[in-house]
Amino acid sequence: MASPTIAANAYASLARLMDPGAAGKSSAAAGPSFGDLLKDAMGNVVDSGRKSDQQTAAMATGKANVMDVVTAVAETDVKISTLVSVRDKVISAYEDIMKMSI
Repeated sequence: MASPTIAANAYASLARLMDPGAAGKSSAAAGPSFGDLLKDAMGNVVDSGRKSDQQTAAMATGKANVMDVVTAVAETDVKISTLVSVRDKVISAYEDIMKMSI
């Protein structure tokens, strides 16, 4: 199980990746680029994590329902699992490309 420190470090790392001033926009793209889609997905994971943290804190003070907390944590878990699966597929595809002979 992840500790609050690990979770905080993960959120901070994603927040640095999500810095809007870090990357420029492509000017002639017909649709959103893969990088933009990936950035949006990571932003959704970060937002979901923050919502989960807020729900947990609200429950600790008696202001939230247990079901809301469980739902928020489950949604965050699904989003993180999906993001990890996509990461693993991208790494696998990269490794397959690197194995190809020229």
